[in-house]
Amino acid sequence: MANHKSAEKRARQSEKRNTRNRLAKGQMKGVTKKFRSLLDENKVEEAKKVLPEVYSVIDKTEKKGVIHAKTAARCKSRLAKKIKG
Repeated sequence: MANHKSAEKRARQSEKRNTRNRLAKGQMKGVTKKFRSLLDENKVEEAKKVLPEVYSVIDKTEKKGVIHAKTAARCKSRLAKKIKG
């Protein structure tokens, strides 16, 4: 456990950020999973309608700094490739 005032503050901040990052990443994974399940059920038209929402969530997650920019681009690229394939 932290002994200095500044170290205690850093621990609190780290805990808050960890919670916020996990929520953002979980939301991103959930939307992606929903999209993939639509494709698995051969509901391509519905998946195409959901795709902009998925992109939006991925972009927001990237903007918050939870995931790297190239990771976000790779995720979006793979989803686009799945819908075309």
